[in-house]
Amino acid sequence: MRKTATALVITLMSSACAVALPSRPVPVQAVTAEASIVTDAARAHPGLWPHAASPAAMTDRATEAFVTELMSRMTLEEKVGQTIQADIGSIKPEDLLTYPLGSILAGGNSSPGGDERASADKWVELAQAFRAAAAQRPGAKVPLIYGIDAVHGHNNIVGATIFPHNIGLGAARDPDLIRRIGVATALEVAVTGADWTFGPTLAVPRDDRWGRAYEGYAENPEVAQSYAGPMTLGLQGTLSADHPLTAGHIAGSAKHFLADGGTTGGKDQGDYAGSEEEMIRTHLSGYPQAIDAGVLSIMASFSSWNGVKHSGNQTILTDVLRGPLGFDGFVVSDWNAHGQLPGCSNESCALAFNAGIDMFMAPDSWKPLYASTLAQVKSGEIPMARLDEAVRRILRVKVKTGLFNDSRPVEGHLNELGSPAHRALAREAVRKSLVLLKNEGSVLPIRAGARVLVAGHADDIGQASGGWTLTWQGTGNTNADFPNGQSIWSGIREAVTAGGGQATLSADGSFTQKP
Repeated sequence: MRKTATALVITLMSSACAVALPSRPVPVQAVTAEASIVTDAARAHPGLWPHAASPAAMTDRATEAFVTELMSRMTLEEKVGQTIQADIGSIKPEDLLTYPLGSILAGGNSSPGGDERASADKWVELAQAFRAAAAQRPGAKVPLIYGIDAVHGHNNIVGATIFPHNIGLGAARDPDLIRRIGVATALEVAVTGADWTFGPTLAVPRDDRWGRAYEGYAENPEVAQSYAGPMTLGLQGTLSADHPLTAGHIAGSAKHFLADGGTTGGKDQGDYAGSEEEMIRTHLSGYPQAIDAGVLSIMASFSSWNGVKHSGNQTILTDVLRGPLGFDGFVVSDWNAHGQLPGCSNESCALAFNAGIDMFMAPDSWKPLYASTLAQVKSGEIPMARLDEAVRRILRVKVKTGLFNDSRPVEGHLNELGSPAHRALAREAVRKSLVLLKNEGSVLPIRAGARVLVAGHADDIGQASGGWTLTWQGTGNTNADFPNGQSIWSGIREAVTAGGGQATLSADGSFTQKP
């Protein structure tokens, strides 16, 4: 590992001597007035927004020189391929021998061979198979970046540590706890071969009818502001000039930019019908802090602002994000979100790309989208300068993530999944996230010898774990799917019995002997 990393650094530094690059180039304005869908009500004014900046280590001279030299050897087809991400449920490793895609993802219901209970070693084998196929393709050697929704631990893998969802962690009010959870999550993701998680979620839920409200830390933006930096640093570590992320760290992705928690009526993928000032005050939340901490990617939101989808709003994705917010990583779209834009489909959308989407998340539409994007660059509908800008951002992140180094020192160390240290951290997180609403008659703490009735579905670990747990919605799970877990009922029964008492479980709350 040390020799490989050193060789890369030396190559980067020697190349830097011959190339002069601006530290933050002016972003390409690729959306023409005729193509723009932005209305006056959805036009952002950069002068109103606070300032942030990606660390200089993200765009150090060595990295930029390496990227410049690599891009000089890439064909147009290879460049376009970098901007396309396919889901493992819709692509096979051998497809990469023909299509030079830049990324794959494992969506919420995707898994090796379609087996949602696949063992961890099968996940490692899958990652290695895709990487091997990509390496065999002739031409410029550009590694894949492999993303996954590890949003409350490495929640797709049986046996991995599951942490409370963000709504629980928000109640803990403990930024250092969040950082340590990020460290543990990153390590468990890295050992199974993935490079990138789609988190942290920085939504500020303002309507509990939103089905994804549990993914936000709190309705108070100050909580996300205090957590965004620590979670980013936990996942990625501190960015370092001329060096990739240290072993066991992965790229993060702050999401969903912007105001996904503020839609009217709590409608998912809906519309935020508020002022720009209120959007900044409430929903910008932790994004400046994540950017300052070095977050390597940002995911654009499905949602819209005053009727204009964020995925097609160049004033948000380019003028603001690349202006006052100073973001130098890449922007990825959400699941086929580009297909929701006017005049677009899942298979074709120059508008989203020109507006500032650098990588299309095209889970099942990747093949026709690749072809149409290639044709749009050739025709000039997508300017070559815009393509080069997006590719540079993606390659920059791949360099910083360490993907050009052959060594993966923690991959396959499956003993780290659900390790005792990580389970202890999860227990700490559960303790700190619990909120006691009422304690009439001093029921708590439970007295020794007490007779306790536990009502509800307290013996269902899957239900307690919620969505994004083994499956997208977290449904269909049994306690057997959580070999290191303990249900609420089991924990209470254990504690009560140890104190000489008796515990009874009743799903409907009925009882024959008064507790």
